[in-house]
Amino acid sequence: MADDSLQGGGEHTHEGAVSFIGFVLSLAHTAAVHFGDVANPATGQPDEVNLDAARQMIEILSLLEEKTRGNLTVEERQLLDQLLYELRLRYVEAQKPVSRIITP
Repeated sequence: MADDSLQGGGEHTHEGAVSFIGFVLSLAHTAAVHFGDVANPATGQPDEVNLDAARQMIEILSLLEEKTRGNLTVEERQLLDQLLYELRLRYVEAQKPVSRIITP
C-alpha cells in the first residue's frame, strides 16, 4: 500500500513532504527561468531565453495533466489548467520577433 503521507494535494503531513501543487509550481518556475522571466536560483541572474527548454517544461506539465485527469482535486486541476494556459500564451508571445523602435 502507498504511503498516505505522500498522497493528496496541498496538505503537508510532515516537514519536507512534496505536494502535487508544489511539484507543479516548481515545473512552472523552471519554465519561467527558461523564458528568462525570473532569475536562475543557482546564479541569481536571468538566463538567456531557451524556448526549447521552456517548451519541454510545458510539454511535461501537459503530460502530467493528461495522466492525472480525473485524479486531481479541484484546486490542483484549476492550478494546472491556469499554469498551462499562461505558459502556452507566454510561449507564443516569446516566439514573436522583437520589434525595434527606430527614432529619428
